[in-house]
Amino acid sequence: MNELTTGVIEELNAKILDLKRRRNAVILAHNYQVDEVQAVADYTGDSLELSRLAVETDAEVIVFCGVHFMAESAAILNPQKTVLLPASYAGCPMADMVTPEKLRKLKEGYPGVPVVAYVNTSAAVKAQSDICCTSANVVKVINSLGTDRVICIPDKNLSAYAQQYTETKIIPWKGFCIVHNLLTAEMVEKAKAEHPGALVLAHPECPMEVLKLADHVTSTSGMLRYAQQSDAKEFVICTERGLLYNLRNRNPGKVFHIVSDAPAPWDLPMMTCQNMKRTTLDLVVRSLEEMETVITVPEETRLRAKEALDRMLAIP
Repeated sequence: MNELTTGVIEELNAKILDLKRRRNAVILAHNYQVDEVQAVADYTGDSLELSRLAVETDAEVIVFCGVHFMAESAAILNPQKTVLLPASYAGCPMADMVTPEKLRKLKEGYPGVPVVAYVNTSAAVKAQSDICCTSANVVKVINSLGTDRVICIPDKNLSAYAQQYTETKIIPWKGFCIVHNLLTAEMVEKAKAEHPGALVLAHPECPMEVLKLADHVTSTSGMLRYAQQSDAKEFVICTERGLLYNLRNRNPGKVFHIVSDAPAPWDLPMMTCQNMKRTTLDLVVRSLEEMETVITVPEETRLRAKEALDRMLAIP
């Protein structure tokens, strides 16, 4: 993406603010969005925070700066509101690794075993599941079910992380985040050697060999809270680089390093999600001007998926 000048950013921001007022809209941006999109958003957060905010807002229009499954979740929870996804082609490879058909086939082999669906799944997959979870509450969700076994979809790394903190046997799906799953113990060791004394914060979508080297494992919002509360002054961050925006803004006296700047297989720096970076200020303007792209979910699917999301949201 080309760098925007300050003047262009100010012009686009002014358009967005005007359109927001006219449309009675709210802008939600995931922590992995580009800096200028996070800056213009009304709220930033992780999947759990944004799911709750989507329910609580009084706005008639929700502009979701994220990927498709996130906008779907907002549409599931807010059928009376218009949900816009500025980058209509922003998907999630991990979410695509599980389909309703494949999930139904797996469930046939484990009759009666509840399915815990990571929010990084489509509405159709959520509709086939018993309850949703995020990286922030996965252990609480599993333990709330009171069963001896659960099926967790689609992230194998999140399942491995959760298995450490529950006696419930987790039957994992073999999906993964294509960004987090690239991380290796060698990369983390190299970052620690380059930044001695820095604390390592890792997302539970990382492989277990990475999590074992971390000082703290948590969601993106958990990293923000931990960094603010910690006495440490330097951190190595093992998650998508978009989080650096809020980490640095909220902690001006502290230093944050992304775990690796080596090129990823898709010719972008490591820890860069192409889909999360698709949303631009221009697209936010266009989405509000043209009221596109509207994300809807078929009513039967929406109601079944909503049950799974509501069960998650009901957990303190």
